[in-house]
Amino acid sequence: MLDRLVAGGEHVPSQDSGVQTEMAHVLIVDDESAFADGLAEYLEVKGHSASAVGTLADARDAVSGRVPDVVMLDLMLPDGSGLELLDSLADEQPKRIVIMTGHSGVKSLIGGMAGQGVTYLKKPIEPRDVSGILATLGDDSPPAEADSNGAGTGHFGLLLGESEAMQSIYDQIRRVGTTDSTVLVQGESGTGKELVAEAIHRVSGQTGPFVPVNCGGLSRDLVSSQLFGHEKGAFTGADQRHAGFFERAKDGTLFLDEITEMPLETQTHLLRVLETRKVLRLGSEREIPVNARLIAATNRNPAEAVGDGELREDLYFRLRVFPIELPPLRERKGDVRLLAHHFLTELNEQNGTAKQFSDTALDRLEKHLWPGNVRELKHTVHRAYILAESDVVETPDRFDEDLPGGIEGISVGRSIADVEKDLILSTVEHFKGDKKAAAAVLGVSLKTLYNRMKSYEEAG
Repeated sequence: MLDRLVAGGEHVPSQDSGVQTEMAHVLIVDDESAFADGLAEYLEVKGHSASAVGTLADARDAVSGRVPDVVMLDLMLPDGSGLELLDSLADEQPKRIVIMTGHSGVKSLIGGMAGQGVTYLKKPIEPRDVSGILATLGDDSPPAEADSNGAGTGHFGLLLGESEAMQSIYDQIRRVGTTDSTVLVQGESGTGKELVAEAIHRVSGQTGPFVPVNCGGLSRDLVSSQLFGHEKGAFTGADQRHAGFFERAKDGTLFLDEITEMPLETQTHLLRVLETRKVLRLGSEREIPVNARLIAATNRNPAEAVGDGELREDLYFRLRVFPIELPPLRERKGDVRLLAHHFLTELNEQNGTAKQFSDTALDRLEKHLWPGNVRELKHTVHRAYILAESDVVETPDRFDEDLPGGIEGISVGRSIADVEKDLILSTVEHFKGDKKAAAAVLGVSLKTLYNRMKSYEEAG
């Protein structure tokens, strides 16, 4: 945790992302010295002042000299309850009191006894959670129900968005997170399906890891081995036992992205694993129990994939116990500006700059339809940041004019295949060979893009 904190985390801006985070003095009260010292060091790197103490007595001494802007308080201290410190703050209150706890039920137990300025963070605490709290110091009121998932704020875990569409997604994540149901996440490329899966994992409280797997990137010949594992000698080159992704995700979450790219024969094995909760390694006769929650995702209409023979119908119904459909960015009113500020803030922090969008640039960003969704917006902000010759970041008048020329386009006598080829090659060239970004803008899976590129090479 110390290394992760000092290395820095993802900054989560306040709801008014154009406002710079107010510098604060933070008191951390936690008897886990490695965590407390690491958090203090992280905050100082971010420009705040911070001190860390490990006992209730030391905390009382600290607040008697200077009332901090923010108190981050562990409830279980060696010499008493952290709540006793609140009595010492009766005359002058900090702007925020953050209760840090490893128990999800503590908020309901405490209720409102600690006052309106109290928020809660569930351990383990991520740097972005702390940044989200500090970013609200300039607001008139604290973020509503600001927990480690950002409920009631402009973010939820790694997801960012204040729109009604995203608030609905956050609610669905909270509802399904604490269950063990399989989840099928649907959405266009670049909408953040993996982030939704990780948010569900974090809400679940599972002790195991989050293991993301892109089915389109798996070797067709080795996909069963990669998912379910193999024994030594199971096939040529299998010189040792190999644990598959299901076993690696023990007591955690296995996320299978682009599930429709998985071979049908492997889908049969996957269905059996879901029904029996056991895997059979290649070359073994003994099934191994597995305890991993499965979340699958696709950028296709799964019903159409079933009709096209690319997704087994029985697997589809088994996966969609709880479907979540992510909205495209064009349907998330107000989120473009929030996300653009967020990405620009990240770039400023990484490079020690203070660039800002012009009002015209923000208007242009909001008017664009974003076929590549959040991923396309992120690449666009990054490119505009690089091209900015001053601290004012501009964007092109029309985003399609910023694409490379030389595309012959649609004309009588040209085949659809030729037009498609020109579009794909020009888009890949535009993104300097970044096929993931190109696939997002084109609205196809990465595997489909690779297959198209390979066919063009073979055709000469």
